[in-house]
Amino acid sequence: MIHVAGISKHYGNKVLYKNASFQLNPGEKVGLVGPNGAGKTTIFRILTGEEGYDTGQVAKPERTVVGYFSQNIEEMKGRSVLDEVKSAAGRLPILQNQMLEYEQKLAEPMDDDEMARVLEQYGEVQGEFERLGGYDLDARVAEIVTGLGIPPDDHHRDTSTFSGGWKMRIALAKILILNPDVLLMDEPTNHLDLESIVWLEGWLRSFKGSLLMTSHDRDFMNRLVSKIVEVANQAITTYGGNYDFYEKDKELRREQLIAAAKRQDEMLAKEEEFIARFAARASHAAQVQSRVKKLEKIDRIEIPSEEKAISFVWPEPPRGGDEVVKFENLGKVWSRSDGKQIPVFKGASALVKRLDRVAVVGVNGAGKSTLLKIIAGQTEATEGKVAVGASIDMGYFSQNSLDVLDPKLTVLEEVHSRIPTANLGYVRSLLGAFKFSGDEVEKKISVLSGGEKSRVVLATILCKPVNLLILDEPTNHLDIQSREVLLDAVVNFPGTVMIVSHDRHFLRKMTTRVFRLDHHELTVYDGTWDYYVQKTGVPT
Repeated sequence: MIHVAGISKHYGNKVLYKNASFQLNPGEKVGLVGPNGAGKTTIFRILTGEEGYDTGQVAKPERTVVGYFSQNIEEMKGRSVLDEVKSAAGRLPILQNQMLEYEQKLAEPMDDDEMARVLEQYGEVQGEFERLGGYDLDARVAEIVTGLGIPPDDHHRDTSTFSGGWKMRIALAKILILNPDVLLMDEPTNHLDLESIVWLEGWLRSFKGSLLMTSHDRDFMNRLVSKIVEVANQAITTYGGNYDFYEKDKELRREQLIAAAKRQDEMLAKEEEFIARFAARASHAAQVQSRVKKLEKIDRIEIPSEEKAISFVWPEPPRGGDEVVKFENLGKVWSRSDGKQIPVFKGASALVKRLDRVAVVGVNGAGKSTLLKIIAGQTEATEGKVAVGASIDMGYFSQNSLDVLDPKLTVLEEVHSRIPTANLGYVRSLLGAFKFSGDEVEKKISVLSGGEKSRVVLATILCKPVNLLILDEPTNHLDIQSREVLLDAVVNFPGTVMIVSHDRHFLRKMTTRVFRLDHHELTVYDGTWDYYVQKTGVPT
């Protein structure tokens, strides 16, 4: 389908890849992975023709339709959600308008020859429209839009009234309705809730074309891809299998490379010793020269640099009471600017016990974040009561937490300001555990990405001796490696955790109880994530 052969790409003095090759076969689903800045997005832009390359070749069949979903969305306004999505359905909207024009013509008086000509043209357009699935276009658009979490009541709303996150879903729907031969997707699960992620996973599983995607969702990647293309260390490397297989195979290849490098070093040492010993002897001149030439031709094995995992001992929090949070008949109603009352949930009662790992789940708008805000004291309940137990010190994270960072400070200064009594070595060790090493700690907050800011905020929360963590979507914007760092911290955290997350791998590894908000009511499941899935039959 698409063959990339020996391409090289430079940005000034920075080399992204040299003589790199990979192939995307018909119907194949491939994961694209690699560290930030390695050139994953550039690969997408090269495949779409938006960007060139220095050397090499990219070959794909003529008339191949490529759909590209990126995080940069175009401006949307003046059309309903359905009309906006339909506008992306290839030639179908054009054919639909042509059919309408022919139908209007046929309603006008004309002679037999003209009638025959118009009918023939109408038949040709109608045949292509039917072949491309035009007659079920409206149904498919509605199915995709609903599947991505936009309810039918909002299908006819103007796109300009939606927030950026919801516009991202509309942009994703436009790519899906195109139903291209090749689908390129850069973080398609961003801004999606768990239910929409599961729906998209099912849609992509039945998609007949080729798929190349990046994703920070390990489960999403594992369930879809059968091959991994890694962009790292100025090279592109292909691995068979899903993400879990890639991690194991990469480690195995590295061990084999280290062993080969050791053997090569031993061989080189022997050859160099021979050369040094006999270089001055005329009787061995030919042998010495032969070995010198041999060494000049050898390709030295290089071990790619590896990001070191830094362990960090979290501060021991004070022991709180066994009853950490208790709420009874809790209810919340939001008041809109037009005076309308929007019920979120009511009659919610539960007890959070010491060392619980509680996953709070439910569709978008069910009130997950609102429940956490009430417990954290960020908003008040409309009815009922909530009590935080004795000696409970709380750490609270939400996406709004990113706004409290001082853009003028460096990463090191920001975190040190939160724990001024700690020495710089301790702060650097903490930041190293959250993947800020070397000069990265001197970066200004103002230039950090969303994921980097999240890591800074999480570091400032976890460095303090709290015994209750309330985390509202902490995995948003974090790559898989950063999520693993956070997961390890949460699993080993010697306190109680309440979390909202759409990452099923994360929830499966840490959850001991599930609080589900559905139809304004709270249901408690006393068991792991797998127990919850088994009890509810939710598709995860």
